[in-house]
Amino acid sequence: MSDSTLSNRQKKLLLFDVDGTLTVPRGDITPEMFQVLKNVREKVYIGFVGGSDWKKIKEQLTLDGSDPLDLFDYGFAENGVMAFKGRNLLSQVSFIQQLGEEKYKKLVNFILHYIADMDIPIKRGTFIEFRMSMVNVSPIGRNATVEERQAFEEYDKKHQLRATFVRTLQEKFPDYGLTFAIGGQISFDIFPHGWDKTYCLKHVENDEYEEIHFFGDKTWKGGNDYEIFSDPRTIGHAVTSPHDTARILKELVLKDS
Repeated sequence: MSDSTLSNRQKKLLLFDVDGTLTVPRGDITPEMFQVLKNVREKVYIGFVGGSDWKKIKEQLTLDGSDPLDLFDYGFAENGVMAFKGRNLLSQVSFIQQLGEEKYKKLVNFILHYIADMDIPIKRGTFIEFRMSMVNVSPIGRNATVEERQAFEEYDKKHQLRATFVRTLQEKFPDYGLTFAIGGQISFDIFPHGWDKTYCLKHVENDEYEEIHFFGDKTWKGGNDYEIFSDPRTIGHAVTSPHDTARILKELVLKDS
């Protein structure tokens, strides 16, 4: 894409959740979505904002050896705690530094005991995943297969395991200054107040965009897209799948192309 093409873009920024929005959960970007984003970027500025770490997001958004930082103007891993503008790393901070080692240890110990006592059909492994910006908790374990993830998601809808787990943690640690957000099929995230996806907006607020749009699939209250979706600084778009995202982009941005 030539510099002259990019210089004619509208001063609008479109931010995208990754799982369930640009890709299927834990899946890779398709050639079709890649091309849609490439076409959209000729018109406006684009960025991704995912809860996963940079390694996972990079794997998902790479197509045929491409670098996602060449496709997007901004890259926000772990809700923007690790932030890129183009290929330049803007900042990176740590959850443990914010919370403190003693509080973190008490939180993790409680979670592990709680999961040990949970009666669910199967358990696999990696029940707690530490990331720079958060802790990701999965009752079934992140080593579950795609089929096992889907089965757990349906089981959870019926039995509300994650919602009950979150309420218990909120009651147990009311003074820790933590936010709990259910996302994806099998887990929920724990992070300091304000470290939800709105965190990424601090990195673009001085770039004077006329509009900032956000696209996400977990936009209900308690979902991990809710805060940025409902933030007054953004125009929110709730989507149901990558196909739905592409459809909205074609109507919103590419209709005259």
